[in-house]
Amino acid sequence: MKKLILGLALASLAASASAKWTLLPETMPVAVAKSQMKVVPGAGWNSWSFRPGKKAELWSYDGPVLNQIEFIGGIAAGEPLAKERNKKDKPLPKFNPKMLPTDIAQVYEQTQRIITRSPDFTVDSMEPVTFAGHQGVKFTFHFTKPEEELTRKGEARGAIIGGKLYLISYMAPALHYFDAHLPKAQAIMDSAKVN
Repeated sequence: MKKLILGLALASLAASASAKWTLLPETMPVAVAKSQMKVVPGAGWNSWSFRPGKKAELWSYDGPVLNQIEFIGGIAAGEPLAKERNKKDKPLPKFNPKMLPTDIAQVYEQTQRIITRSPDFTVDSMEPVTFAGHQGVKFTFHFTKPEEELTRKGEARGAIIGGKLYLISYMAPALHYFDAHLPKAQAIMDSAKVN
């Protein structure tokens, strides 16, 4: 297991070397995902120059392989949650503003299965929650990536606001890293506001 963690740390450093990182202000609200959503970062989070979609943004505390927060902001009707990679053979599901909050978790799961190529992405729990002042959904999940034995865990919260989808997800390896920064990620989710 120590070799696995060391391998992840080295992969995280390699990913970090090829990307531009910006340390975020601790107490000042910042706009995320080129949207109307703002959050308060707290200490130690960095924004990554790589964007998983036009209306998405990634942050990390220790590097994207070890933990990451993804912000998805202002997804309109007919748009996917992430950038299409193989539109012909594996199209991403599209957002519909008439979805129920539980459908948000399903679209997220389907999207992540395609993006991560996970054979076992599973939503573990789902419950109603107030997100950015609106009725939304909170769900937890776990998955593995192909050719890895490491299980990753995640928590996400989202809501449809003004006919658009806003969502924040946190994921990290189940071994140590998920629990280490979960309270900080939850504080960021709690701070979300959409103007």
